[in-house]
Amino acid sequence: MTSKSGDASGRGRVPAKVKKSRGRSQSSRAWLERQLNDPYVAQARAKGFRSRAAFKLQELDARFRLLKKGAKVLDLGAAPGGWSQVAAAKGALVVAADVLAMESIPGVTFFQVDLTDADVPAMLKEALSGPADLVLTDMAAPTTGHRGTDHIRTIALVEIALEVAIDTLAPGGAFVGKVFQGGATGELLARMKQHFREVKHVKPPASRSESVELYVVALGFKS
Repeated sequence: MTSKSGDASGRGRVPAKVKKSRGRSQSSRAWLERQLNDPYVAQARAKGFRSRAAFKLQELDARFRLLKKGAKVLDLGAAPGGWSQVAAAKGALVVAADVLAMESIPGVTFFQVDLTDADVPAMLKEALSGPADLVLTDMAAPTTGHRGTDHIRTIALVEIALEVAIDTLAPGGAFVGKVFQGGATGELLARMKQHFREVKHVKPPASRSESVELYVVALGFKS
């Protein structure tokens, strides 16, 4: 494996190559090379972020001004915690939830729960001491390699997060969720437009160009 460093954007950098190995498949070798050559991965390590996804939220925040000091934020499907780190660093009160375990983050209250549990929205709102100003989810279902199936499975997770958002958001609040290429389905989009003043699909620069992921940003929650 060889590489030569360049600047933070990756310019001037000689791509790292992973040598063939009997114990490593071609797909795993391709994934490892992509990680090694991704400038956002390197920057995430340098800044102490748990994932490169942190930069996606920073870019969405720069565009839509989502995070404010003292804002109450729910991060759903939060593990490993990159988005929670960014929100807490901006001075938000963050409550995070995931069915998976997550290591603690200063300024973040974490619950290991199933978001389909009917008692969860009330529990999260209680932890925030009131309605949320922003509900975030970067959840995506494990990929199968079939784009249509992956899209449907991820949309199902966004629908779950949206229901929690509708139960917990304060008037004027915002919702951000991950979808795949094609965006929110007609039914989901219609539901968002019913509850929010403005709905947009966005692909932040930190999202890999070859990735089919998009983010749906819904602003101005109508109680």
